Amino acid sequence: MRFALRICTLAVMSDPEVVRHVTTSTGLSPRDAARVVDDVLAFYAEPAEDFVRRRHAQLKEQGMRNPDIFPLVSTELSARLVSAPPLSERQLRRIVYG
Repeated sequence: MRFALRICTLAVMSDPEVVRHVTTSTGLSPRDAARVVDDVLAFYAEPAEDFVRRRHAQLKEQGMRNPDIFPLVSTELSARLVSAPPLSERQLRRIVYG
């Protein structure tokens, strides 16, 4: 089953006003500020399914076990800038294991 969830559907392109703000507040060049803004937008544009798979793999690599991983991933997913609808542990398992 494929879940049609997305964290966000941002077009990854810098907003000139945000780039100016980052340039002013950090001292970065406009080019570097635009790259940072683009990187942040791309991070938040990650689909929920990809986020779940990526975090599950990262936490497994750290030695965590599924009974601890899935509640943590669920909490992290709900805390994203644009959160996905709440997912049950079963839904999270299906995303990871199919």
